[in-house]
Amino acid sequence: MELPINLITIPVAAVAALLIGALWYNPKIGFGNVWMRESGMTEEKMKTGKMGVIFGLSLLFAALLALLLMNFTNHQWGAFGMVGAEPELAKPSFEAFMNDYGMAYRTFKHGALHGSMFGVFGALPIIGTIALFERKSVKYILVNSGYWVVTLAVMGSIICGWV
Repeated sequence: MELPINLITIPVAAVAALLIGALWYNPKIGFGNVWMRESGMTEEKMKTGKMGVIFGLSLLFAALLALLLMNFTNHQWGAFGMVGAEPELAKPSFEAFMNDYGMAYRTFKHGALHGSMFGVFGALPIIGTIALFERKSVKYILVNSGYWVVTLAVMGSIICGWV
């Protein structure tokens, strides 16, 4: 039995995170001006830094999030976890289970639901807590956590629905 996943979804979901960020934080069409004001970012500061490193690490971090998100969107991972992710060594009941439920809830809609839940219950509390201690505003929290809720919904839909 093979894993009911498509590993190409990980880099695609990671790239989607960068594309959504380019739109979300764009000053002309997104929340870029609000984010810059609330974070204390300036045009001059934006021009500093090694952009290749920043985007490269951002892509790596998005891929790591996509790997984690796969566990929340694809329920089949729980079944694989019970057998140590070695389906060929599993008992016959595992194969029967996977035959019955192997592709259950593998839709874009289901992935978007779990991705957005991951954003609300994962990203929002982390960003909110950091922002509170950094004395950032509610707008800062909403812009940044809003990005992650939307992004994780899209990433989840890609990971779960693209089979």
